[in-house]
Amino acid sequence: MRMRKLGNTDIDVSLICLGTMTWGEQNTEQEAFEQLDYAVEAGINFIDTAEMYPVPPKAETQGLTEQYLGNWLARRGRRDDLVIASKVVGPGPSLGYMRGGPRMTRAQIREACEGSLQRLQTDYIDLYQVHWPDRNANFFGKLGYQHDPKEVMTPIEETLGALNELVKEGKVRHVGLSNETPWGVMEYLRYARENDWPRVVSIQNPYSLLNRSFEAGLAEFAHREGTGLLAYSPLAFGMLTGKYLGGKWPEKARLTLYERFSRYTGEHAADATRAYAELAHQHGLSPAQMALAWVNSRDFVTSNIIGATTMEQLKENIGSVDINLSADIVSAIEEIHSEFTYPCP
Repeated sequence: MRMRKLGNTDIDVSLICLGTMTWGEQNTEQEAFEQLDYAVEAGINFIDTAEMYPVPPKAETQGLTEQYLGNWLARRGRRDDLVIASKVVGPGPSLGYMRGGPRMTRAQIREACEGSLQRLQTDYIDLYQVHWPDRNANFFGKLGYQHDPKEVMTPIEETLGALNELVKEGKVRHVGLSNETPWGVMEYLRYARENDWPRVVSIQNPYSLLNRSFEAGLAEFAHREGTGLLAYSPLAFGMLTGKYLGGKWPEKARLTLYERFSRYTGEHAADATRAYAELAHQHGLSPAQMALAWVNSRDFVTSNIIGATTMEQLKENIGSVDINLSADIVSAIEEIHSEFTYPCP
């Protein structure tokens, strides 16, 4: 397993990070344990979760993912060998069951962190991330920003101040962002500099062959400020495996089960996916491994967050770390990208 530094810290994390958001919804606790055992044996030391998981979020399943991970940590005794990342949830119209409506306030961040620590059965979280902004901004596929003069937002200064307290108390080692914009990253870095608070060490945003928007404004931050990308949805909810091409809807597949996940299912996404899949087959690669190997090769990526519902998928995804794409393949990828530049936001 290849390792990379987490931001400007002294922590080495595996280039492949094990994502967990299906545990408790599409995966049982036993299956989660099987995934963890295999991943750790394969050299993965980086596990990403969130208080909201599993997805789709529901009151009756909220927190199960962290609970499964916590039970595994307690039984295996491997806590000090791993880097655990979790997230505090942002506001959302369907999340009223969480703290009466989650916000990024000091009180709510503290409550959220305590809950995660309890479920994870640990005294500290290595990387605690703001799951998404507590303000009107472009994330989750939204484009065309328009300011809302009536918006209600929690000041970033309050959010980072609360995270600073958790770091000082030893409950959190480092802080990160997720689904964030260049302006948001800039503000977090500014308040950290002005107040001697913790600097953001990572940005967990979507990144794949179907969504390269991170490159436009945030990749420069990753290099110049040490806020490397934790790439999520590197297979675009499984679209880039090619299994949905030709109108196919495999049984128990995520996009088959949950119609709400339509971000990567448009006509342009299908056309681009078909081109990438054909390229992979021409070079004797599976579409999934080519897509993941390409993300792995980006120098602003700290870690590539993979997720799987079956062990076969997990093994294939982890195996991408051993694939080095030729210059011809990379060049062909760029040609396809020039035709389908941003098929998905």
